Amino acid sequence: MLIWFLPVFLTLLMIGLPVFFALLFAPGALLWFAGQERDLALLYRNLYNGMDSFPLMALPFFLLAGEIMNRGGITERLVAFAQAFMGHLRGGLAHVNILSSILFAGLSGSAVADTSALGSTLIPAMEKQGYTRRFAAAITAASSVIGPVIPPSGIMIIYAYVMGQSVAALFLAGIVPGLLVGIGLMIMVRFMANRYDLPKAERVVPGDVTIAPVEHWVSFVLLRANLAGLLWLVTRLLPDGPWSGGWPVFVALLIPAHLVLLAYRRRVSPEYRIVYKKAVAPLQTPIIILGGILLGVFTPTEAAAGAVLYALVISFGVLGTMTLSDLGAVLRRSAIASATVLLLVGAAVSFKTVVSLSHAPEILADFILGLSENPLTLLFLINVLLFVVGMFLDAGPAIIILGPILGPVFTSLGVDPVHFAIIMSVNLTVGLATPPMGLVLFVTSAVSGERVETISKAILPFIAVEILVILLVTYIPALSLTVPRLTGFLN
Repeated sequence: MLIWFLPVFLTLLMIGLPVFFALLFAPGALLWFAGQERDLALLYRNLYNGMDSFPLMALPFFLLAGEIMNRGGITERLVAFAQAFMGHLRGGLAHVNILSSILFAGLSGSAVADTSALGSTLIPAMEKQGYTRRFAAAITAASSVIGPVIPPSGIMIIYAYVMGQSVAALFLAGIVPGLLVGIGLMIMVRFMANRYDLPKAERVVPGDVTIAPVEHWVSFVLLRANLAGLLWLVTRLLPDGPWSGGWPVFVALLIPAHLVLLAYRRRVSPEYRIVYKKAVAPLQTPIIILGGILLGVFTPTEAAAGAVLYALVISFGVLGTMTLSDLGAVLRRSAIASATVLLLVGAAVSFKTVVSLSHAPEILADFILGLSENPLTLLFLINVLLFVVGMFLDAGPAIIILGPILGPVFTSLGVDPVHFAIIMSVNLTVGLATPPMGLVLFVTSAVSGERVETISKAILPFIAVEILVILLVTYIPALSLTVPRLTGFLN
């Protein structure tokens, strides 16, 4: 009888019951009708146990760090940096939109935050330069799905917790697929530039841009430290010798890093340098998170807390773009977002209890294996299922519901758990921008004032690119597994 929990759950969703209540009520009602009151108590006790987790604390910290950065005026700095870097290309502002999403992904990890923050800035700018509003809205919606794929990613934290995987491994596995989505969208924009006569653009660097002395020196130090760190990582890959070592080598590499930056400085204008420097401090956030995890300085949860501290120091002390009066609104929005996600995760752990009691994974495994014995065919079929689910259900709840059911099935077929996590995450994230019910489409419609139906037609070429990336990630495991393997987070 318990196997009916999924049809009952889907029915409750269709009549408009919130996901949190449907996750608890559907299995709870079936347990009660089956006379399994002891399991019913276990179901609701796991609601609290599901939220009481140290690794899961990374999620509210990452959300808070993103809110602080957002409130601190980071969006304008990232857009200015992207405009100076890529604005001269044909279809320049479309490329700027995509690059800004890639950069913003390292700060927020949210497609909705990306759409609302960047869309309100870039859609009017693109329209003013000659792009149609529907095209500007479409590229904003399509590029926003990069946010939950490139680390830090909220949905990957949820998947890691629900399925018992390494957060660091999932973060690292998402880097290449996220960049592939961005590169694929840029190729499509370049293809459309001549065919649809997209506006030409010039490298835009404001002539009156200034930078505060504190921010100038912070950027000065960070740039040299980052370049020296990159050179140091290269020396770590070399055979043992005088240049492969620890901190003394890093300190020594600061000198060539400084000389390289001085040489580059002479090739660009002062305004160009200032725009770059103003983006350095915000873009340090993902470097701190991933660098700290890779070097073993802290766990993902500690990295998230460090990101919050860094965001506060930068926004209050270096950039001076936040005041104490702004902090209340930031904390309130972060608390509401965190409570919503954590309640869903707690309900998912309870839901997972009934999944295991109902033997649904075993039944589904038998059904899937009955369709075909070819793992490649089965992966294609599951991609179709996830793509359809992603059209109607947000990525977080979809992972919470389907992860415990589908994960064990494909792991038993020989698919690496981290690989399957990335397949699921990318697929469901693309669903956020897929007609007819993609959440990002509605957010973009609200930001741009364009109808959802109009955006849905314009976004189809970009969705086709993202489907191609999903297939590449599915059938070439090395795209997602190479980085975590090279860094030692995956055997």
